[in-house]
Amino acid sequence: MKKSVLLKLISYGMCTMLLTGCGDATSISIPSAEQPAQEQSGIMGALQIGATSSPEDIGSSETASSPGSVNSSESAGSLDAAGQTGEPVSGSASAPTAAPTATPEPTPEPTPFVPLRDNTPYCPIPTAPGTVTYGNDVTTIDASNLEQGYIMANYTGACPKVKLQVIGPDSHTCTYDLNTAQFQAIPLTAGDGSYTVTVNENIQGKEYSVSYEVNLDVSMSDPFSPYLSPSSYVNYNADTHAVELAAELCETASSDLECVSAIYNYIIENIEYDYDKAGQITSGALSSYIADIDATLENGKGICLDYAALMACMLRTQHIPTRLEVGYASLAYHAWVSVYLTDVGWVNGIVEFDGTSWNLMDPTYAASNSEEDVREFIGDGTNYSVRYIY
Repeated sequence: MKKSVLLKLISYGMCTMLLTGCGDATSISIPSAEQPAQEQSGIMGALQIGATSSPEDIGSSETASSPGSVNSSESAGSLDAAGQTGEPVSGSASAPTAAPTATPEPTPEPTPFVPLRDNTPYCPIPTAPGTVTYGNDVTTIDASNLEQGYIMANYTGACPKVKLQVIGPDSHTCTYDLNTAQFQAIPLTAGDGSYTVTVNENIQGKEYSVSYEVNLDVSMSDPFSPYLSPSSYVNYNADTHAVELAAELCETASSDLECVSAIYNYIIENIEYDYDKAGQITSGALSSYIADIDATLENGKGICLDYAALMACMLRTQHIPTRLEVGYASLAYHAWVSVYLTDVGWVNGIVEFDGTSWNLMDPTYAASNSEEDVREFIGDGTNYSVRYIY
């Protein structure tokens, strides 16, 4: 790989301070979704309009009569088995048989327009109804929506630095900052099974003590729920501008794949890497960073987490399951996304399919390098290792 490319990628390591919000787990087992995603709307092959031409008249329904003429019923010859006209009845004159009247067929109605893909934004809002809650005098864990793949948590104590850790099946671990009294949506990204949720208060430095702990048994109604909803790291609502923009970009898309490509291409063409922000994180001036999705759009700049959160928001609201993944790209601490496509499964590359493999979907790196450099670095994807899934 080109030295310049590696050096450029290592610069993304300036996101390393994000580790303050991602726990200390060294590895995870990525959950797989065995059930297919909700089926897409049927694709209409072509819009066909029925012919509107009128049928031609075949003949008259009546035969004109004149004085002295003989009634046709008496003069018409009979048809034999071969369809030939037989001899007329004696004493009667022959006359042509009247042709049957043709009944015009109704003009077909035009086929109504059916969208190839429904681009209506999908934006469920996490809630904390208080039906099922756990906690103590400073912590509340609302587990009312376990079937929907998330919990809500808040902390009202005096400790200024608090972290919530979620350990799911196969030791899948994610950590979140819990520094406000407002409820935060925490996704359960390890699938069905037993979870342990702990709230940890900082003692000093990197030392924490467990303030509260609860075990939860989770069974989701839809395994893709955590990847179709807002959460702490992918935070948006129906008023977020990125939601509307995603619908506009996907208005003419005929499939999820075209929708993903449209959103991906928009992001890599319009968002630049923000080296100043990355420097602030590295220096400690900006800690516990959470992406502001609309600010990324407005400023046209962002670090790796901004790229990934923006793309996850836009795809999720188009009903495409999307994971925000954090880990290492070679030596650099990094964030990117993967998506789920019906009949394909989870795909870590989506922009182009050459019949054999997909290119890894890394909007940050693709926005800052040439296509050739991206292909050289991504390779078969082994340069990427996932540690956390949000």
